[in-house]
Amino acid sequence: MDEQLFFKKLNNLCTSKEIFYFLSSLEVMSDTMASGALQRISEVEVLDNGLKNPGLLENEVFRALCFQFELESSKLSNTGLLNALQALIKLRIDPQSTLMTSLLSESEERLGRGQLTAENLCALGESLLELEGPSCATLEQIANHMQERGIETWSPREIVMVYKILQVTVREGKQCQNLLNRLNSVTLDTVSQLSSNFASVILNSLVVLRQTQAVLLVTALCKHSVKHVPYFTDHELVNVLEAFLYFEQNVQIFTKALKRHVPKSIHTMHPQTVSKVMQYCCKKMILSKPIFDAVAEGFISSADNLTTDQIAAYIIPFGTLNYLPPSASSLFRKLETVLHTRLRHFQPHTLLNLLHSCALIQRYPINFLPKIFSPYFLQKLQAQPPGLNRVVMSQLTQLFLTVTLECPFYEGLKRLSKYQVKAFPMPHSSPDVHLFKRVKKGLLYLLKKRIYFASEVSTPYCYVVDIEIKLDEEGFVLPAAQLEEVHRRIALCVDGQNRFCAHTHNLLGEEAIKQRHLQLLGYEVVQIPFFEIESLQNTRKMADYLHKKIFP
Repeated sequence: MDEQLFFKKLNNLCTSKEIFYFLSSLEVMSDTMASGALQRISEVEVLDNGLKNPGLLENEVFRALCFQFELESSKLSNTGLLNALQALIKLRIDPQSTLMTSLLSESEERLGRGQLTAENLCALGESLLELEGPSCATLEQIANHMQERGIETWSPREIVMVYKILQVTVREGKQCQNLLNRLNSVTLDTVSQLSSNFASVILNSLVVLRQTQAVLLVTALCKHSVKHVPYFTDHELVNVLEAFLYFEQNVQIFTKALKRHVPKSIHTMHPQTVSKVMQYCCKKMILSKPIFDAVAEGFISSADNLTTDQIAAYIIPFGTLNYLPPSASSLFRKLETVLHTRLRHFQPHTLLNLLHSCALIQRYPINFLPKIFSPYFLQKLQAQPPGLNRVVMSQLTQLFLTVTLECPFYEGLKRLSKYQVKAFPMPHSSPDVHLFKRVKKGLLYLLKKRIYFASEVSTPYCYVVDIEIKLDEEGFVLPAAQLEEVHRRIALCVDGQNRFCAHTHNLLGEEAIKQRHLQLLGYEVVQIPFFEIESLQNTRKMADYLHKKIFP
């Protein structure tokens, strides 16, 4: 049969049974046709977790094909040999079998003799990488042969292959930065031609190979990824998100594409992909209500199938970014049920992070706090990395403050005093220096003397107040250093953009809980957000604004 007609018919067949019936009707076929048949069988029969029909390996037509490939390996064309090798690897044929040993050995001999074309080299490289135990020497040999052809003439597939090979060789301690620099430069010119798969693979390689200096290439790939967002597989999207996080890329149009794609796809996405999307949003401080609402719905319906790490990854961003979705009551009811049944399966630090994030948004984990404050649990926290560092002790202290101030009815175990911190290390809470300066200038204009307000005041409750003003019983401003006759304390929170979710007026969880607690501790909290004062042109206007805000 004519090869073209053969492949046309073959590609219309959808089961191995149909393919075997079709092959048994032919008297003669070329090795290219036979290897094409094996590839088609692998396409229709291979699932992520194995073969649809393991019995196909015992089929007599399949066995006859394999026998012929083993017997005639030295007489096969390069294409027939390498396509057959790729198909058999996908079909999980034992790499130690005489068939596979014969095909691998023949491929490596032809590689050594320099008989393989660029297309063949790619096919062999892909096969060796798929086997997951590649000989570094053979892969280096493939890379060297490809370099002889001139790196500038490589196709996208060849470029991707070399990145994959370099990942393996670098893992084995080989230094290839000169080749990488050339490869990065050539890749930059081909970015627009890359498929979603190739773009994802290259970004992943750049992360593994720590190519932080390849700024132009990384930026171009991240921008190019935008159009592929709806088409990425779960694995590809995870690679791309990891690259965005690793290289600290901020591409707003990529985030917009995610906002459109994730809510529609949440029920078909792998939980690990959803976890990575939430990690991306959390690290970038992106509060996308459509994404968070969809993730909340997804959690309610699938929480029982999630790992403990995935449960934490789904929920923690709600606390960090201070957001309660419309389905909050069902969401936290489901979380409580899951925690009751699986509490002992959580790693100590994961559990603490999860419960602390709930407290940030006033979802108090009362039923689980006795466990958190128990000496046994604290010992487990200390024993596992990162141990009882300042961040962990701050979370414990803040949980203690939360139950003391917000849950006075709680009578269970509380934190031991030796685990208290003197001040909370809040990475996003340090004041915006420029904004702070303008507010202090306005206050000086308003109150006439610097002695009437104090800045960055430490409190006995671990919080630092940006600006404190003291008033006596009649409402007159007292000097900041005065300790007697203080009737009211005003805490000014100078909230720069770093205390809000990106591009929103939504306070972050750590700032919201601070302002809530200061109020409960007796302060009159006055919020001075950046978006209210950035347009005030001069000190007098700032003073007028502060007068109305502090002394309405």
